[in-house]
Amino acid sequence: MRSLFWRILASFWLAIALVAGLSILLGHMLNQDAWILSRHPGLHNLPEKWTTLYEDQGEGPAQDFLQNLKRKYHIDVQVLNDSGEAVIPGTFPPRAAAFEARQKDDPRQLPWRRLTAEYTSPKTSETYLLIYRIPHPELDAWHRGSLIWPLSALGIALVVLTLFSLFVTLSITRPLSRLRGAVHDLGQTTYQQNSLAQLANRRDEFGVLAHDFNRMGARLQSLISSQRQLLRDVSHELRSPLARLRIALALAERAGPDEREKLWPRLTRECDRLEELISEILALARLDADMGNAAPIDLPGLLHHLKAETELGGTEQVVTVKSQPGAQLQGWPNVLERALDNLLRNALRFNPAGQPIELSARTSEEGLRISVRDHGPGVSAEHLSQLGEPFYRAPNQTAPGYGLGLAIAKRAAEKHGGVLVFENHPQGGFVASIVVPREPNTP
Repeated sequence: MRSLFWRILASFWLAIALVAGLSILLGHMLNQDAWILSRHPGLHNLPEKWTTLYEDQGEGPAQDFLQNLKRKYHIDVQVLNDSGEAVIPGTFPPRAAAFEARQKDDPRQLPWRRLTAEYTSPKTSETYLLIYRIPHPELDAWHRGSLIWPLSALGIALVVLTLFSLFVTLSITRPLSRLRGAVHDLGQTTYQQNSLAQLANRRDEFGVLAHDFNRMGARLQSLISSQRQLLRDVSHELRSPLARLRIALALAERAGPDEREKLWPRLTRECDRLEELISEILALARLDADMGNAAPIDLPGLLHHLKAETELGGTEQVVTVKSQPGAQLQGWPNVLERALDNLLRNALRFNPAGQPIELSARTSEEGLRISVRDHGPGVSAEHLSQLGEPFYRAPNQTAPGYGLGLAIAKRAAEKHGGVLVFENHPQGGFVASIVVPREPNTP
């Protein structure tokens, strides 16, 4: 991953390195003896050149070399041997030497810069001490000229650092601008899932953030769409019982006492239907709320409890329970019980008399599967994918209901991190299964 952390760290490291390097460079350059001796064109390799002339050609050529140097660069050069005597007498005026001696305690008053260099001849092993006296005007002029290269290097370094900082800044601000636009679109419910597709392809923190934001945006868009569809379906489903209540009330107002008594059971029945519908809608809405921490669920006990409740309800249907040992689940018992109860009630509507309804819980490679099977006519394959949508009912159904039972079971399965699977059994009948993936470290 090309981390932004390393980009920013490299930027600051480069800036510090450049500043440190330039500081050292400028520090050596400004009035440092070693810098002047190595960089001044008149002093560069001067000891080697003078020693070669002196030892090979004698005092005359060596003296002429120093005089030419003085005429060109205004630099006086005095050469002393090991005993401190001048190798070539008269190279430095005596009056100047006396003035320098008087100013020994305060060298800032001298009109020249005094530098020394020691050189040992590789040929004769003689050691010479060269004393350079450079007038301050000459040294200042050379300083101004020698600043061109350091200032050019400084300018180039600043340009490189600016471009690199600009690259890092744009690599941060551009993705942030795209994310800000995506957040604005999400707030306006106009978010397009592909708006951050290019940013999600990056292999840094912004790519991970854009990928997660796309998932969040898609989820929110799906929730918003489902909520809007739910509101439309709720308003549509509530119209029917309300319309029937309104008609019954109108008839009751016009009818006589005897006929009014006959209408009360109808009104009570419509009120019960309306209350049942509202209860189902509220149960569906509560599944989206926070229900606290998950707890272990006793699946065998829950399945036998549902069987007992069904038998106590007075039904003549037979319910069998098959629970595999070791079937465990972390979740919310009330939510799962409501979901399985809806699946069981749905099976009771379509299961023929004399055939058992099978409740089972078993583990497999895909996870934990809790199934409810009936022996009814089943559902056409083209309608299986739509089951579980709020208020959807398969065609040609005559059993009472509002199409919310399977929707509640589907939401409950998703609440537990699983899915609700519908399929027709190969031997006949219909199977609704809640499949929860296997948790890590679960045998």
